[in-house]
Amino acid sequence: MATVTSTRGLSKSKYTSYSQCPKAMWLKTYKPEEEIVDESTKARFEQGNEVGDLAMGLFGPYVEITTMREDGSQDLKVMVDKTQEEMAKGTEVICEASFTFDGNYCAVDILRKTEEGWAIYEVKSSSFPESKVKKAKLDKYVPDIAYQKWVLTQCGVNVTGTYLVCLNKGYVRQGELDINRLFVITDMKEMIANEYDLVPTKVKQAMKIINSDVEPNVDLSESCQKKHYACGFWEYCKRAHGVPSPSVFNVYGGETCGGFTFKRKLECYRKGCLTYEDLWKMNETPTGEDWQKGITEIQTMQLQGGLTGAEFIDHAGIKEFLDMLSYPLYFLDFETMQDAVPQYDGAKVYGQITFQYSLHILESPSTPINKATVTHKEFLAPSDGSDPRRALAEQLCQDIPMDACTLAYYKRFECTRIHELAELYPDLAGHLTNIEEHILDLLVPFQEGKYYVPAMGGSFSIKSVLPALYPNEPELDYHNLDSRVQHGGNAMTIFPKIKDMDPEEAAASREALLRYCELDTWAMVKVWEKLMKA
Repeated sequence: MATVTSTRGLSKSKYTSYSQCPKAMWLKTYKPEEEIVDESTKARFEQGNEVGDLAMGLFGPYVEITTMREDGSQDLKVMVDKTQEEMAKGTEVICEASFTFDGNYCAVDILRKTEEGWAIYEVKSSSFPESKVKKAKLDKYVPDIAYQKWVLTQCGVNVTGTYLVCLNKGYVRQGELDINRLFVITDMKEMIANEYDLVPTKVKQAMKIINSDVEPNVDLSESCQKKHYACGFWEYCKRAHGVPSPSVFNVYGGETCGGFTFKRKLECYRKGCLTYEDLWKMNETPTGEDWQKGITEIQTMQLQGGLTGAEFIDHAGIKEFLDMLSYPLYFLDFETMQDAVPQYDGAKVYGQITFQYSLHILESPSTPINKATVTHKEFLAPSDGSDPRRALAEQLCQDIPMDACTLAYYKRFECTRIHELAELYPDLAGHLTNIEEHILDLLVPFQEGKYYVPAMGGSFSIKSVLPALYPNEPELDYHNLDSRVQHGGNAMTIFPKIKDMDPEEAAASREALLRYCELDTWAMVKVWEKLMKA
């Protein structure tokens, strides 16, 4: 049991967390070690800081209030005092303006002076089309902004406007970065009106919870896994509510798979239908409404496999797929980084910048499969911050000839990247488009249920399929790679950082990237081999 040692206050992040889920707010305070934060989420936090720093200059000269202690924490008292000093001086733009009222604290990203008071600008790293910002997609920002307005109002500040600053999804960089076109500003006055009236009551409720040593009893709900919000305490809460593993939440689903969405899974959970055995029994009843009157073939395989250990191999279906291949056969995988703020000409907000590929080449289906008989080629851009795309596109055209049969795993990703390169470099477009048109998808036999083993667990990513097909192969285990890069999230975040590393660490990181991407395509070769032997 957690112990409350002193009265805890609220911040805008805690208030927002409470609005999403009171239990999440409590857990962040008392059991932060239970939160799972993946590499992509960490990268978004870092990008959010970059976006926030750029947005400070939107309205001309500004004063930033942020003040750090020697231990690296923010000195909130000093920041509050500085804010009052700058407001008294009539400073036009104050960034990280800090306020506190009765245990409630907030820092305003941008506080801008107006004729009759001050306007709040909350900066987020989300992106929206400049002329089509849908109100529904802004709902998640309402509690944050309403709470800020309430705190400032309680502090005697006349808040004359509340605005949300997001990235302009349609912005394409050409030359110097234009921050006035990079950002979209939305007036949130009407959207926060209802929430603003609720703030005092919600603050009291949140204060009571955050100052209690009793963990809130909040059941699993749709808010746990919203489209734009996946709670890091999901695994913890499942365990707390006695959900076994595997469970209904592990069943392959979604709108395109029998409509078995997260919402439908929750309905099963609430009826006590948790295990594969529960689901199988329910499916055999005359009214299988929870499965929308039936389950798909993939789901059937998953349940039967989980219950009996049965494997499903459609030899004819696999042969049909393999007959589409021609040789030599090229196995291709890209690695990309995703910049919230575009660095290069022709790059978009959150555009995927391809900086690396691995390519294994199999001359014929009768070739003995080992690393000595399968040709490997690779490209990794220089780590100097320069645009990697042109050199990569040129090398790709040299390494993959016209009309070559190429395999990718989830080809949509590779095809989209190649299409982007073709649009960017018209002189290479013919060859690049030809490569794109000849790519087949190694995912298909698994996604269509032609080959299923229980160890896949309903996931058909290469990271699930590979260990399921080769459970005892150390050379195919991503966990045996350099810890710097063991999955795509690592690769995406480490490459742009290499330019700032010391030479030894930079060299080690580049080598880790090369070996990771190489394993991605070697894994595809081994998956192909397993299909050939099926």
